Amino acid sequence: MNNQLPSVILQNAVEALRTLPGVGSRTALRYALNLMRRTQPEVEHFTTAVSRLKTDLKTCRRCCNVSDSDLCPICSSPKRDNTTLCVVENVQDVMAIENTNSYNGLYHVLGGVLSPIDGIRISDLNIAQLLARIPAEPIAEVILALPTTMEGDTTNFYLNKQLAPLHVRVSTLARGVAIGDNLEYADEVTLGQSIVNRIPFSTPN
Repeated sequence: MNNQLPSVILQNAVEALRTLPGVGSRTALRYALNLMRRTQPEVEHFTTAVSRLKTDLKTCRRCCNVSDSDLCPICSSPKRDNTTLCVVENVQDVMAIENTNSYNGLYHVLGGVLSPIDGIRISDLNIAQLLARIPAEPIAEVILALPTTMEGDTTNFYLNKQLAPLHVRVSTLARGVAIGDNLEYADEVTLGQSIVNRIPFSTPN
């Protein structure tokens, strides 16, 4: 902040809150003052909840989603269709698709998309885990639900090439999601229709 606050403790809290995405100086100060006015148990509950994101939150050993245990609720549910696997960029995409109530299969979270400019390579993503799942599970279809960006398309092409020898059907979302959009920002109806009306994945001639 441009103006020095009257308390180093308050200043430090504001600076910490400013590190969150989308939080500017004024918003960070408002958050800090709000926390200051709360009761001690409320603040302790808040800080414990945030701290547990690092100490207790796990990564699902099957799909790489976030979880409280070794297997996330989606992977451990007997009601899910285990023949269909939807490949997404991140955890937010899982949540976005689940909110549509249009998909009942399993997921695989890559943890990003290929982007040489940003230094994100094949080994940085959960691709090896994905390819290992196909022969080990009764998967008949893989849905590539990555963002409609250059990086997303590049990742799609690479995955399709790697999946070809595994003899599974590869499909992608119908183009209801606008070019350049991330799934988490698509409205639920459009995203749901894109999943239901998915099409076979094809590479350009």
